[in-house]
Amino acid sequence: MPTPVDTRWIDRDMSLLAFNARVLHWAQKPDVPLLERLRYLCIVSSNLDEFFEVRAALYTSLAKPKADLSAIDAQAQEALSLVAHSLVATQYTLYNDVLLPAFAKEGIRVVSHSERTLAQQRWVKSFFEREVRPLLLPVGLDPAHPFPQVANKSLNFIVRLSGHDAFGRENEIAIVKVPRSLPRFIRLPEKLSGKRTLFVSISSVIRSHLKDLFPGRTVGDFSQFRVTRHSDLSVDEEDVKNLRTALRQGLDHRNYGQAVRLEVSAGCAESLSDMLLRQFELPTSALYRVHGPVNLVRLNQLIDLVDQPKWLFPSYEPSFPQQLAPNTPIFEQLQAGDVLIHQPYESFDGVLAFLREAVNDPDVLAIKQTIYRTGSDSALMELLRQAVQRGKEVTVVVELKARFDEEANINWAEKLEYIGAQVVYGVVGLKTHAKMLLVSRREGRSICRYAHLSTGNYNPKTARLYTDMSYLTRDPKITQDIEAVFGLLANQSRIPRLNKLILAPFALQRSLIELVDKTAKAAAAGVTSRIILKMNTLTDEKLMEALVRAGQAGVAVDLIVRGACMLPAQRVGFTDNIRVRSIIGRFLEHSRVFYFQMGTQETLYLSSADWMSRNMLRRVELAWPVENAVLRQRVVDECLNTYLHDTVDAWTMHPDGHYTQVSPTRSRLAAKTKATLGAQGKLMAMYSAKA
Repeated sequence: MPTPVDTRWIDRDMSLLAFNARVLHWAQKPDVPLLERLRYLCIVSSNLDEFFEVRAALYTSLAKPKADLSAIDAQAQEALSLVAHSLVATQYTLYNDVLLPAFAKEGIRVVSHSERTLAQQRWVKSFFEREVRPLLLPVGLDPAHPFPQVANKSLNFIVRLSGHDAFGRENEIAIVKVPRSLPRFIRLPEKLSGKRTLFVSISSVIRSHLKDLFPGRTVGDFSQFRVTRHSDLSVDEEDVKNLRTALRQGLDHRNYGQAVRLEVSAGCAESLSDMLLRQFELPTSALYRVHGPVNLVRLNQLIDLVDQPKWLFPSYEPSFPQQLAPNTPIFEQLQAGDVLIHQPYESFDGVLAFLREAVNDPDVLAIKQTIYRTGSDSALMELLRQAVQRGKEVTVVVELKARFDEEANINWAEKLEYIGAQVVYGVVGLKTHAKMLLVSRREGRSICRYAHLSTGNYNPKTARLYTDMSYLTRDPKITQDIEAVFGLLANQSRIPRLNKLILAPFALQRSLIELVDKTAKAAAAGVTSRIILKMNTLTDEKLMEALVRAGQAGVAVDLIVRGACMLPAQRVGFTDNIRVRSIIGRFLEHSRVFYFQMGTQETLYLSSADWMSRNMLRRVELAWPVENAVLRQRVVDECLNTYLHDTVDAWTMHPDGHYTQVSPTRSRLAAKTKATLGAQGKLMAMYSAKA
């Protein structure tokens, strides 16, 4: 039986697509630098790829006949398909009618075969013969040559041929697979470009030389195509002896999962698109006819190839964390009080400096750390390797199932294990998403612990692009709690009793509901009460129900939710006191902040967890309090109030779930100077001024 749809909430997948429409708005803004507009277009395409790879197969099987769907499921699937198609159509209209002409105005063009001069055609043919043709092996379909395996998101061509093959047969369909190793865009030499910057796409190069791949045959209808497949790894952890080995084997099959979407050229003949739909067992609604390259994500290459800083955002260099004195040992500074680092306005170098000091300090005995997404080339992981080589006890909890980072994490786990680090993989059936680093240091006759907690990943590259809060402390109760959590992850003996941290999947959801209900109780008693929450996603029904109760009790609830939010805002008689806004800016909003006010009493937690059922019940997550009044007010000012007053990059939700951009309310001075900034712009300016 299908799960009944709760009509109180907004559809999660519709909310995800609405988020991508807000991101696409940045590609549509004429005041955004040209290459950055292209980058936002690519980001939306990448997000949609992941949406189809993960959500489409979970939502309903696209291959399932409508007769097998409930009326509600069928209606929801149709509505979702219409919105997705509309979003993709908007992307290509923007690409063709706005961005390409804007690039052409600046002397940058992607030149099609029909637009190339004879000299350019000769160069492209030479490039094709030298660099491309040796890597192509067209497959003509017949009983001995079935349809080849087509990898997830790979570029391919389907070709209709007339005439007979070498054996006198009329096999009329051929498939050409384009290797991923080939660049998607090639820059023409300056002598062929004049004063312009000209490129050719690999699809155009192959398209214009298809006849050369089939000597003696006539090329008729053809089209590029790309199939997106379900790519969420599924491993029965209870039934495998070695999770790392099982996941590595699963990675080999990820590229060939169930097909969920088919993209073809807009002019693809129906006979060819119908054949592909049958081959991949997809309904017509899964077909996307696109006016341009079937993979807009690869346009990212143009950003690097053009390499023009004037068409990028002005360079922003984060300041070294302002609570840290560069020439004073960090351990000594933490003895005076906790340190808060607001990334990317302050540099991740502060975290690296903390770990580097621990690696080089002879009094440090042990280092424990969780790894979720650290990237394939990480200075932090190199520091852990140095710590092992210096004889320190290093324990690393590596989450092997971090989606699309599985291979990098497996490789790091093997490298660390090889040199003697203790590597564990967390708890069977749960993802370890908590971000924590614990250093044990001998000081006199005792061992003191120092810790780092974060709302984001230990990834130096994304730390320049994501907004996150890092927290350094030697609070004995917090560090004792972290030690207990590491013990739980390593030996799974018992649920630890914690002093200050709140741990999922055991207590986080329940504790947050208790905090919300406590605030509601205060409001019902006439105490001025407020809740402000900042997160990436809000979809957990029990937590949403608690927020509804709080709003109805008189609590003023402000939600700053970047992505999907299923809780409707200001719906009469239901969520009148709940406001929802989303901030989309230069950086990806990633910090999670939970603030509760009852009269003069304030409680604030930072966390690695979004308010989703998976984070509350199927992951190891942490929330920790910020008890220092100065630091707590800093978080409120920078992460909450600044965002609630944003009138540039903010979107507000309406009761039906759709969003509109907040209208800027400019002061007279701002109107004259055009100096109105969004929240991120204000924080960049503030930190630059302080630096």
